[in-house]
Amino acid sequence: MKYFLGIDGGGTKTHALIADETGQAVGFARGGTGTWEGVGYDGLTNTLRDVSTRALEMAGLRMTDIVGAGVGLAGFDWPSQKEEHLDALMKAGFCIPIQIVNDAALGISAGAEEGWGVSIGSGTGCNCRGRSRDGKREGRVVGGASHWSGEAAGGFDILFRAMRAVTFEWTRRGPHTALTPLFIKAMGAKDLDDLIEGCYVGRYGFEPSMIMMVFEIARAGDQEAVEVMRWAGQELGGMAVGVIRQLDLQKEQFDVVLIGSIFDGHPMIQQSVGETVHHVAPAARLVRLNVPPVVGGVVLGMEAAGVDFRKLRTQLIASTDNMLRTEKDPA
Repeated sequence: MKYFLGIDGGGTKTHALIADETGQAVGFARGGTGTWEGVGYDGLTNTLRDVSTRALEMAGLRMTDIVGAGVGLAGFDWPSQKEEHLDALMKAGFCIPIQIVNDAALGISAGAEEGWGVSIGSGTGCNCRGRSRDGKREGRVVGGASHWSGEAAGGFDILFRAMRAVTFEWTRRGPHTALTPLFIKAMGAKDLDDLIEGCYVGRYGFEPSMIMMVFEIARAGDQEAVEVMRWAGQELGGMAVGVIRQLDLQKEQFDVVLIGSIFDGHPMIQQSVGETVHHVAPAARLVRLNVPPVVGGVVLGMEAAGVDFRKLRTQLIASTDNMLRTEKDPA
């Protein structure tokens, strides 16, 4: 029996998943941060060793039983960083065929039916990656650079855009909005004047929980809040358009995989993404990722070992979902 290992290493957590050649998930483990930016390359090695060892123990396997691995890591942003990341993997015992990508690219392997296309991720920050049909070319944005690179549609960016609507009410550049009393109450300001001054001089700050409140105001129908949602979708869709053009996918039929909690905030975001993307690539299909991205790591591991993952994908997704559900709710 052949076995494959997938790793999804992010800024706050790392997942490891092992599956066999029938697509059956047999081992899983969670660990800490999976980016060198947080713990350095030695810390990255330790995390990789920890999660892979525990996943192997659950599966009753050794690393020598693994024939291919796919690894997605936050912080692996540029080709110049590849050797350092591969060195960290080798020190962790990954002496096997490996494909290594930025963690944002795992969504393509996990969510795109054919294993190629575009992924858009939006949570705290945002990112976009693409993969050509032959798997030999990558499309990308800078990734996580926010406003200076035109990649500003993560959670805090949406919050700041909502605050702009409040500021526009104060300056009379825009209409009244239900966002205004929300921000006044959430920050503990006396009134709108106090809010604007307090934000300017640093007396008040923004909290992550306020992002969910902005979504609630939009769902209640406030037009300024809905426009913030439309703007976010246009920004995220615009990143995808750039990647689509890089890979010459305008006339292709392919999947655009949507990843992250922001896409659950309001339907206008996804609608606006679709409108922006379809203006350039009419045949693109929007797909909401509903499986853990680490599944994409296993798919890449299969590719690294020369195994056709497409006939195994359905079973891999189903068995992984069952394993994780059983883990959360043991009998």
